[in-house]
Amino acid sequence: MFDRSYRGVGRLVLAACAVALTAASLSAQTAAPAVPSTPYPSRVDIFLGYSYFGAHGTLQPQGTRYSSINVGGIASGAYYFNRWLGAQVEGAGHPNGTNDGAYTVAMAGPIVRLPMQNYTLFAHGLGGVTSLGGPNTTGGAGNPYTYGAGYVVGGGMDYAIPYFHNRFSLRLFQADYEWQHVNFPASAPTNGALGGYTSLSAARLSTGIVVHFGQIVPPPPVTYACVAAPASVYPGDPVTVTGTAGALNPKKTAVYTWTSDSAKVTGTTATAAVDTSTLAPGTYTVKGHVAEGVKPGQMADCAATFTVMAIQPPTLGCSANPSSVNPGDSSTITATGVSPQNRPLTYSYSASAGSISGSTSTATLSTAGAAPGTVVVTCNVVDDKGNTATQTTQVTVVAPPPPPAPTTTSLCSISFERDAKRPTRVDNEAKACLDDIALNLQRTSDAKVALVGSSDAKEKKGTDLAAERAVNTKAYLVTEKGIDASRVTVYTGGTDGKTVATTLVPAGATFSATGDTPVDETAVKAIPRTAPAKKHKK
Repeated sequence: MFDRSYRGVGRLVLAACAVALTAASLSAQTAAPAVPSTPYPSRVDIFLGYSYFGAHGTLQPQGTRYSSINVGGIASGAYYFNRWLGAQVEGAGHPNGTNDGAYTVAMAGPIVRLPMQNYTLFAHGLGGVTSLGGPNTTGGAGNPYTYGAGYVVGGGMDYAIPYFHNRFSLRLFQADYEWQHVNFPASAPTNGALGGYTSLSAARLSTGIVVHFGQIVPPPPVTYACVAAPASVYPGDPVTVTGTAGALNPKKTAVYTWTSDSAKVTGTTATAAVDTSTLAPGTYTVKGHVAEGVKPGQMADCAATFTVMAIQPPTLGCSANPSSVNPGDSSTITATGVSPQNRPLTYSYSASAGSISGSTSTATLSTAGAAPGTVVVTCNVVDDKGNTATQTTQVTVVAPPPPPAPTTTSLCSISFERDAKRPTRVDNEAKACLDDIALNLQRTSDAKVALVGSSDAKEKKGTDLAAERAVNTKAYLVTEKGIDASRVTVYTGGTDGKTVATTLVPAGATFSATGDTPVDETAVKAIPRTAPAKKHKK
């Protein structure tokens, strides 16, 4: 009988395997879609099925035959706390046949499962109440149905039915080892004696349908996004990277870390600071990591990029006001520097002539000592990063106009009309005029004077009289006023009148002697102003 029960168990195991293989084959032949591994396993599983019971190790000369119990029904319900672990209650009943015993069990305990793509493996360990009893194998009084204790350990495999995998599964097999112990009353014949107990061990194999209810929704995975601001900077400008984590568990402490391919990043919170002072122009990436555990879904990464731009040199304008000056005058130089990055600027200046002073955006050019011509002024600007710009402007030093050419000046005219007896004599009235002429010559040491003597048309030998009048006038300036004779020239002219015209000839001026005749002074004898009158022929 022991062998028969295990042969029955073996046949049932083979049958379950055949059913599983047949289901897989039919699924492939009908091109049923693959059952995806559901991310949300069921919360409650209800199993209803057929159970084969094969007992062994019972002593039954006069007792009930439990080893002949074979078929029955089984039902269980499992509630899962998470994806893998749950609690299960189970009930099974196997009625007695002719001269056979019967038993029922009600047990509870933990269950563990392993969901896969199409299959779910499970294992459980249960303990609870059992009931055994049945007629005597000889037809006499049997054992009354009596409650005892028992336990079950085992496991099995479920196959998700295509198109209905979220609701139904086929339990390909559930294989358990079961042990029961019952103390019968004293009046019950057990193993040939009144009273006693039975310890029953058995193999149980089940199959059936599993119905799924509800789903275990795991917590959403942690997400992490970060952004760098500003996205474009110049070397030395600060960059802040801010991370935003989602689906964090408020009961846990999130840990933040930051790294970068080249930049120096500091920060242990959701915000990090980036030092760009040593970075070359280019694009850089900062990576953030947040974790509140080591399991998948409890950590996330993010990446943010920023660009370091090359610092652009400043631009410079340079102008002069006024742009033309007289020698010795000044001009204001204005430099207009602009830094595209608003860097601090420093100004300096230089000039090709003269002198320039100033260290701000304006300077002053002094042309003292500069020759007439163009003075080139150079404006320079440099930012705090050493980038420079240079521009030039020009200031024209205008040459002063040449002084006007000296010209001759007509002075007083000396008349010789008053002394008829001495018509060539310089009288006292003429003295006043000549004294003024002498004074001009003394003040201007390089000036000369031209004396042009004239005669009346009625005078005989008028040319000679005109020459004498000029020579006598010169004699007065030389002998009485001390004027160098070389500074006095004498001419005769064609003017009608007994006069001597005087003309001051400054240095550089030219006396126009057109129409006049130089006097040969060697041929004319000067008459002193105090000489007695000499009778002249008319």
